[in-house]
Amino acid sequence: MKLYYLPGACPLATHIVLEWIGKPYELHKMAREQLKNPDFLALNPIGSVPVLVDGDFVLTQSSAILEYLADLNPEADLLPQNVQQRADVRRWLAFCNADLHRNFALIFGVQGYVQNPDGQQQLIDAITARLLTLFNVVNTQLEGKRWVAGTRSLVDPYLYTLLRWARAKDIDLSAMENLQSFYARIEADSGVQAALKEEGLSV
Repeated sequence: MKLYYLPGACPLATHIVLEWIGKPYELHKMAREQLKNPDFLALNPIGSVPVLVDGDFVLTQSSAILEYLADLNPEADLLPQNVQQRADVRRWLAFCNADLHRNFALIFGVQGYVQNPDGQQQLIDAITARLLTLFNVVNTQLEGKRWVAGTRSLVDPYLYTLLRWARAKDIDLSAMENLQSFYARIEADSGVQAALKEEGLSV
């Protein structure tokens, strides 16, 4: 099993899950310009990571990859078997993917949407305000909980990755105490530390 990734990008969530599962895997670090190479586009025509290759099976999109790994490794208990609990994990996974991640994508790629620097800053400010609202929803969800969905799941490494992005973009979440506690707790996890070290992200 091989994971194609950019350091610190969304494949970090998959990388952490691979560590939690504890089975052999290979990492293939990509440079951004390599994403447009024909060999990589043959794996993912839109030229983005993550890409997971498992034998002859090629899978893209973070949420699909995360669920695939959880289904292959039910003993890791990262996607509950109970229907309602499973649906709840999927809800928060979708929240991370479709709400938080989507808004960060606009910040990271703002030059592709607005050419004027003042307009770019206005868009970034508006998106930052939206992200603060979204993160506050998760902060409320974490009240009295160690993990977003109540038990450790696929959601947690995805949220951790997004929180790293918030710090990188100076989005101030310091008033959201539950998120701050979650961040410190998950970053201390041995699997998270192993993934960070492999990607060259350790402090």
